Amino acid sequence: MRSRDRVLQSLENVYRAAFAAAETTGDAERMEALDMEYQRDQLQLEILLDIREVLRPEPEDSADRTISLLEKAQSIRKLTKLR
Repeated sequence: MRSRDRVLQSLENVYRAAFAAAETTGDAERMEALDMEYQRDQLQLEILLDIREVLRPEPEDSADRTISLLEKAQSIRKLTKLR
């Protein structure tokens, strides 16, 4: 499984390349759109990574602290609930 940092770095690399291309052509409107899209996608990706972390199986050595599926679902609900 890819690390959180690697996933976020991949997203940043894609947007930096697209931003550089728009900057080269002087397309200010596209640069602004890319900036907003990057922020939106980064936030969505971080939420998905948080959900992935909640659902990740417990290590074998912490078997006595097993979290039930219901508790995991409640954690996801809290995580994704708009405040």
